[in-house]
Amino acid sequence: MTLSIEGRARWPALILLCLGELMIVLDTTIVNVALPSIRADLGFTETGLVWVVNAYMLTFGGCLLLGGRLGDLYGYRRLFIAGIALFTMASLACGLAHTQGLLVAARAVQGVGGAVVSAVALSLIMNLFTEPGERARAMGVYGFVCAGGGSIGVLLGGLLTSLLSWHWIFLVNIPVGLAICAACLVLLPGGRGRRVPGQRLDVAGAATITAALMLAVYAIVGGNAAGWGSARSLALLGASGVLLAAFLAIESRVAAPLVPLALLRLRNLAVSNGVGVLWAAAMFAWFFLSALYMQLVLGYDAMQVGLAFLPSNLIMAGCSLGLSAWVVMRFGIRSTLGGGLLLAAVGLALFALAPVDGRFALHVLPGMLLLGVGAGIALNPLLLAAMGDVKPEDSGLASGVVNTAFMMGGALGLAILASLADARTQALREAGAPVQAALNGGYQLAFWVAAVGALAAALLGGLVLRPAPPPAVGARAVHP
Repeated sequence: MTLSIEGRARWPALILLCLGELMIVLDTTIVNVALPSIRADLGFTETGLVWVVNAYMLTFGGCLLLGGRLGDLYGYRRLFIAGIALFTMASLACGLAHTQGLLVAARAVQGVGGAVVSAVALSLIMNLFTEPGERARAMGVYGFVCAGGGSIGVLLGGLLTSLLSWHWIFLVNIPVGLAICAACLVLLPGGRGRRVPGQRLDVAGAATITAALMLAVYAIVGGNAAGWGSARSLALLGASGVLLAAFLAIESRVAAPLVPLALLRLRNLAVSNGVGVLWAAAMFAWFFLSALYMQLVLGYDAMQVGLAFLPSNLIMAGCSLGLSAWVVMRFGIRSTLGGGLLLAAVGLALFALAPVDGRFALHVLPGMLLLGVGAGIALNPLLLAAMGDVKPEDSGLASGVVNTAFMMGGALGLAILASLADARTQALREAGAPVQAALNGGYQLAFWVAAVGALAAALLGGLVLRPAPPPAVGARAVHP
């Protein structure tokens, strides 16, 4: 699909796309702060409260591929507006919810809208910015939003919940969503997609891959509670595997497949997805477990934990916005990606060495700084590598594949590493270790495993990606 927008007009369009993505990123963290208030107000049990988060994750992870492909076929602007509109309406339902069922159902609809927005936004950026230098800078801005949005969500969630009520963490999306929808009609290019008149959507492929991803997410988010070797977990994962096999069989036979299998054989896209799974697994687990380490071992309160994350988040956002694009243009995608992930691996290793009586300046801050720099540098080249070999008409699908890899890697990594930490803590407690020492021993094991995962991602990205020389500034990108 050709996008009819040139020159400076692309940058306001980029800002608009990033605002849409920021809504989605904020929603993944802003809710966590308000969960205690939601539980008290609506009477959730501990188990039921989990579904305020999991319902969103389930539909978000399950619909990423479908959302990206619909953008390719029916037009990116059309799908982006539809995704924002759906997310906004679901936010209104969440904010007005007075029963548990309504809130969980609205959160599931939010996940569908969020999946469409996330998949289409990245493909629009890749199609709007084709010159290598500008594309690197545009992806840096996108990475800045993704990196900094989580921190904003934590602060905004606490502020709105404290000053108003938990309802406003959702209601605040209404004016923002309406403004974005209106601005899209002016700032985003039109386009009808590449669907051939009379061509029907691959319904069987869409149904099987969406169901497979939803079952996989459901199994992962409930793996710790049910047990990874339980009949429930094994049945869900087995059913997901069967549906995935059926999906591949369908795609190899239909005339207009939802996912052309040739796309999955692109080397850099496949390698980038592997890197994304390993990296997301390490980073999701680090964010969760380091917060527990600071609270349960070092005795920090919630505000102190939030402030402790501020240096890494600011550095991560700053590197994504400026430094990463310069490094990519100077040293190329492969070296930048490998180097950034190597710094992140060292940062995780420093967390694995943190003692029970750790001090912030000596045992927390150094690892935070390295993770901030490493992650801030690595996100831009990872997205560029994943999308660089993809034809413009398939960029929505490729974006969905990349986002799905991050989603699955993060959920799986957090579940597995949290289980490892818990098992190690229980073993140390049974051996007579004090509570804090046992907790710290569990976290140390999880951080070491996360560091190994980040190191593997660095080696995979730095050595296996197809090498390409750093593009010359001013050269035009040529799409296959």
